[in-house]
Amino acid sequence: MNSNKILVIVTHPDIHKSVVNNRWLQELQKNTDLVTIHQLHEQYPDGRIDVAAEQKLLLEHDTIILQFPFYWFSTPPLLKQWQDEVLTHGFAYGRGTEKLAGKRIGVAVSAGIKAVDYNQNGRYHYTLEELLRPLRVTIEYISAEYLPTFACYGVEHGISDADLDANAGQYLQYIRELAADHCCVAD
Repeated sequence: MNSNKILVIVTHPDIHKSVVNNRWLQELQKNTDLVTIHQLHEQYPDGRIDVAAEQKLLLEHDTIILQFPFYWFSTPPLLKQWQDEVLTHGFAYGRGTEKLAGKRIGVAVSAGIKAVDYNQNGRYHYTLEELLRPLRVTIEYISAEYLPTFACYGVEHGISDADLDANAGQYLQYIRELAADHCCVAD
């Protein structure tokens, strides 16, 4: 059982061309003692999701991070498909069938837009947390705990190697803190 590891579900249609998500992935790959890395596009290049395998993977982990680039103020299509097909009635929700109840689920998102644009007076008039609310509601609906969001902003405006490395280090620290929080929670 891998419940002491954090499951990171990486959803990026072209991870090798990614700036942030690829760098985060590289950092995670150096720390496989902390995480189980699961890349949806690598696993399902044809978009045909093995629902039973995905559900089993979720059950084997107590903490889950959904890592993705913010596409049109939402998740990439394969992650939405994954939610629709995997988080089913009788598994994730339904009277007495909430198998993910008590799990901890968070989001790590790369946003092309600058952080300053994500506020009431900014270009888009909403915070990132407000725009992620459908994910939060989904996570709460399945009786899981919604974790604080980790984000990298402004990628489409360019990011220096030093800033990218610093952000990747902060992401790893975020993961380590979640792992430490989990190990100290009484079962």
